[in-house]
Amino acid sequence: MVRVPLTPEERLRGERFGALLRQARGERSMVEVAAAAGLSAETLRKIETGRAPTPAFFTVAALADALGLSLDELAAACAESPQAAELRQAG
Repeated sequence: MVRVPLTPEERLRGERFGALLRQARGERSMVEVAAAAGLSAETLRKIETGRAPTPAFFTVAALADALGLSLDELAAACAESPQAAELRQAG
């Protein structure tokens, strides 16, 4: 099976998702959050840095649970444009 290349928007969405996870993780270590979500620290590192911009649903759900985030909150934050995100944070 051949994987279709990601679009620029999909890459940006992955970067937004990673930034949101880093922000939600706060002072907790990557190892601590990864263990709570049942992932390796390397997997979390790849997601946070955008190198794995399209993680599986159950990975996203496990991270949301470990970080106390709702899936709706994650979806909304990752779906909005960078400009809308800037406006939301400024206001």
